[in-house]
Formats: sequence, structure tokens, C-alpha cells
Amino acid sequence: MPDILVYVDHTDGAVRKPTLELLTLARRLGDPVAVHLGPGAEQAAPALAEHGAVRVLAADAPEFADYHVVPKVDALQAAVDAVSPAAVLVPSSAEGKEIAARLAVRTGSGLLTDAVDVAEQDGHVVATQSVFAASYTTVSRVTEGMPVITVKPNAAAPEPSPAAGTVEQLQVTFSALASGTQVVTRTPRETTGRPELTEAAIVVSGGRGLGGAEHFALIEELADALGGAVGASRAAVDAGWYPHSNQVGQTGKTVSPQLYIAAGISGAIQHRAGMQTSKTIVAINKDAEAPIFELADYGVVGDLFDVVPALTEEVKARKG
Repeated sequence: MPDILVYVDHTDGAVRKPTLELLTLARRLGDPVAVHLGPGAEQAAPALAEHGAVRVLAADAPEFADYHVVPKVDALQAAVDAVSPAAVLVPSSAEGKEIAARLAVRTGSGLLTDAVDVAEQDGHVVATQSVFAASYTTVSRVTEGMPVITVKPNAAAPEPSPAAGTVEQLQVTFSALASGTQVVTRTPRETTGRPELTEAAIVVSGGRGLGGAEHFALIEELADALGGAVGASRAAVDAGWYPHSNQVGQTGKTVSPQLYIAAGISGAIQHRAGMQTSKTIVAINKDAEAPIFELADYGVVGDLFDVVPALTEEVKARKG
């Protein structure tokens, strides 16, 4: 079977869930070969092997932390040269898409971004995408070079399939451009204890219907009861009720969780573009004509100030 390169997203060896999803998808196409850059490859190897990585190509150098993006592209290109893969899969984060785009240019390959599925079809690697604000679903393939594909979080459920996961050192020669943009300072992100919005399996979002910042406590309580992340509509963010980092929509973050709950959100196209690929959508709105009901799997026409607390209490009761 052909080798499929999978770029590992991790924090000091703690592998993030989107990478495990990529390994699961890669097994449909061939033998996954993980590319781990930075410290912690030995710690990451068991999780990568458990989800199907036959090999782990590892490289660690100060350049990965000291400079922006290009050193990682150099390393991924070295992995491509070493393995000659049938495809490269990269998590569809902001950094992941930049790395993938630069790699595609360097290798003369086609790039497909924000895929929600990948498969083998008639000897070709194809990607399924939701386009034009998720109004259409397309199945595409690269016609020139090696497919470089970025895949959205929650595109697949991680499934264990143990493999060797042998760690091998990857030799990387950094290009002259590697030191072009230096990282001069870092500010640790304040943690809420909730999952990362774009990776969460459950997202609870609030909108204009909340009426004020103080009422987002209702959304947070439901999200915490479900073990989910908190999102917000553009209207709520523009009003200063919740941070921009939590905005879901065309000008915010795109999410694709297993469950998306929209409370007090009308469902304008700007918001729909950021959550329309969610597997199950639940809408809570007192306006029965709200556009959000057009795409909701389950809709509750009612006052969110009555519905959300009752739902939260029911979730807590069922959890015991």
C-alpha cells in the first residue's frame, strides 16, 4: 500500500485529536506515516501507533519554535522527499493551511482545503468539501502532482488500529527563508477548561437573543454540563458580550461538531457558513420563522431563558 503522510499537531508530544482523526482517514488510503516536528516524539509515538501510524518521522530543532511556519514546511518537504507519499494530510487550522499551501507550491502539487472526508476512488485520492457557505457538497481530486489536503476537525471519529509506530529521525536542511519571520514573544492562552472551539465534539452557541453579556452564563452552564465548547454569533461578539475568539461564522471560526446547539441565534448566512456542516443541529429560538430552523435537525420554538436552564438541569440529572 502507498504511504500517506500525516502532519502531527501536538503540544510537546501531547497529540491533539484532529491528528488522530487524520490517521483514521489516512488508513483508507494507505499506510499512515506521521511527521512529528518539535519535542516529544517519543511521548507521542504510542498514541500515533495506536491509531495506525506505521512509522513516525521525527525532527526537533530550535527553528521550529523560533521562526514562523517555513521551518515546518522545510521539514515536511524533507519527509515528502524521503517517503514519496501518495498524499499528504494536514489539520485544517490556520497554521496547517499555510503549511499545506506552501508545500503544494514547492512540490508543484494541487491543494484541497477544509475537506470533511477523504477516500480512494478509481485509484485517485478524492476529498469531499462543503463550499459556498455549505450550500453545496463537492467531491474533488488533484490532477497535477501529489494531493495535499487539509481536513477539518471532527471529520471522522478517531478509531484505534495498532501499528508499529517506529520512530525514525528525519534529516532536515533548512532553507534560506526559514529565518525570515522570527517569533519574538509569546503570551499563554488563558484556559477555561473547555475544549478548543474548532475541535470540540459539542458546541453551544449564544446570539443576539441573549440580550446581554451577563446571560452568556446560561450558555456556559449548558456547555459545561455537556462537556462542550462555547460559541457566539457575530452579533453577540460585535456587541461586546463575548470574545471574538469564540465567534462562529464566516468571519469567525468554522466548526463541525457532532452536536451544535444554537440558542437565540437567527441563523443568518454569516453564521450558517461557520457551523452548517455540524452533524446534528439543535436550534432554540422564540421566532418560529427564524432561518436557523431551516437547517436544524431539532428545533425548539420557545424562550431560551426557559428552555436552556431546563435543558441544563435535565442533562445534569441524566448524568447523575
